[in-house]
Order: sequence, then structure tokens, then C-alpha cells
Amino acid sequence: MKNSWQQKNVFVTGGAGFLGSWLVKALIEQGARVVVLVRDSVPQSALFSDGLGSKVILVHGSLIDYFVLERILGEYEIDTVFHLAAQAIAPVANKNPLSTFETNIQGTWNLLEAARRSPLVKKIIVASSDKAYGDSRELPYTEDIPLRGVHPYDVSKTCADLIAQAYFISYGLPVCITRCGNLFGGGDLNFSRLIPGVIRSILLNEPPVLRSNGEYIRDFLYVEDAVSALLTLAEAMDKKDVLGNAFNFGNGNQWTVLQIARLILERMGSKAELVILNESPNEILSQYLSSKKAEAILGWHSRHNIEEALDRTIAWYRDFFKKQTQAQSGQAN
Repeated sequence: MKNSWQQKNVFVTGGAGFLGSWLVKALIEQGARVVVLVRDSVPQSALFSDGLGSKVILVHGSLIDYFVLERILGEYEIDTVFHLAAQAIAPVANKNPLSTFETNIQGTWNLLEAARRSPLVKKIIVASSDKAYGDSRELPYTEDIPLRGVHPYDVSKTCADLIAQAYFISYGLPVCITRCGNLFGGGDLNFSRLIPGVIRSILLNEPPVLRSNGEYIRDFLYVEDAVSALLTLAEAMDKKDVLGNAFNFGNGNQWTVLQIARLILERMGSKAELVILNESPNEILSQYLSSKKAEAILGWHSRHNIEEALDRTIAWYRDFFKKQTQAQSGQAN
């Protein structure tokens, strides 16, 4: 795979985000020339804290600015696009639906239209989500289940997913779609999310808080497995029969929120008591994926079991908070 990315011009939206930072790192290691669109400067993002920002071309702008996207694709002769940028926090979407719709839906059609007008773009991967399926009684989700999001975040992913499909069907744009389970791993600084939130609370000697009743069932996918999925899919897009397809990527196991929280406590050797708020409206009770299509067509499967992935994640946050404490101590002195 390394030779295939050598000197290839790759554009990543959301490259300063959680998944995006891991993807950018992998692309750099494999010799790609990476362009990253950055809306907000977040110093703690791995893109900057790990020194990746100095190894890529940074363009400051927004998905809402169509002409910025058109300029990037043309000026940097982009071959492959990974569209990861989105407002990705469901509670934020519930409180601020308009900004979520603008970023997730308009941002997607802007990018796809700019790509349609660029003669050099050969591959576009649009990151959708398992949330695009909505509250389906058919479990696990397979790619042929209708997309039926009803809550703001879910609707935004359903719409972006369908728009991507429309650009392939109507214009032949070389698009593929990923639908991943709940991503986790080091570098996720949205501590309202379950896994980083529980780890942070334990490291700071605070009681871990669960927003929900703990009974929600999810498919948790480690971030390095998600990066592998993105790169594997992009490689496979050289085959014409892969273009236009959507692929589920999941761990293959289902866990309740409570089970994951307790497993984190166990892996960290903590006896902390969980605080269960049961204050999580507009969320779907059970969501998990079948990845059989990705396994059959792409040869992809997750490589990290949940215990190993949590251990790697916990180690990342231990180091992260240790460095923060050292930095604050140095400033105080």
C-alpha cells in the first residue's frame, strides 16, 4: 500500500479532527502529499500537537465556502479526497440543528460539486455513519437497509449519504461511502463521548458520568481500524465495480454503554462508582453493523479486540494528561 500513496495528492476535510488526524498521520507515513482544510485552530488536536501540521499543506477555510474547495482541488491537483469533516456530536446537533445541517449537508454537496467540476479527482470517500440508518428494526444493519434518520444528527448523515449516492448515479462521480460504528481511541478530545469521558474522569479522580441509562447498544470501532478501512477502500476504488458502493465498518461485537464503562474501570483498576443520569433523549436504543460486505469485497476486518483497543486508548490519555499536568506545573513555576 505504501507505494500506491507515494507522492499522491490527497485532500482531507476534517483533518484536524479525531479520525482525520489519524488518517493524515497514516498518509504522511506512506508518502502522500496531503492538503488539509482547517476551519478552527485547535492546538490540542493531534494534527498540531504531534507536529503533523508542519508536514501538510494547511488551507484555512470552511466547507460552506464552495470556491475554497474548488481552488484546493485545482491548485493542488488533488487525486483522492477523504471527506471526514462534520459536526459529529449528537447532543450538539440536537441543540444546534441549523449549524449541523449546514456543515454536514451543504458542506457535502459543495465538496461533491467542486469535485464534479475537477477533471483530476479520481476517488472520493464520503464518511457517513451508522446513524444514517436511523432506528431500524433490522439488525445488524446491512448496506441495503433504507436510510431513515429522524433526529437532527442522524438526518444530516442520511442526507449527506444520499447526496453522495446521487452524485455517483447521476454524474458518475467516483464516490464511495463509509458507515462506521462508534469510533474511539486516543486523540478524541470530545469528552462528552462515553469512552474518553470515562477515562478522563478516572484519571482526574472524578466520578464517571453516563448521560444515558447505560442500556444503549453500540458497535465500537477502534480508530486505527477505521483508518485501515478508509485506506483499504480507497485502494479498492481502482476497480470500477467498487465505485458507488457504501460499506459498513464495525467491530463485529455489540456492547451496552454500561458494559463499556465497566470494562474501562476494570482495565484501569478503578473502583469508582458510575453516575447514571438517564438524560439522553433523541438517541437510538440499538445500533450495530454487519461488515460482511467489506470483508467479502475489500478483504477488510477489524484487527483490534475491544480489550486491546481500550488499553491503547487508556495509555494515550494517561500520557496526554501527564503532559498537561507537567505543562501547567511549568507555567506555575
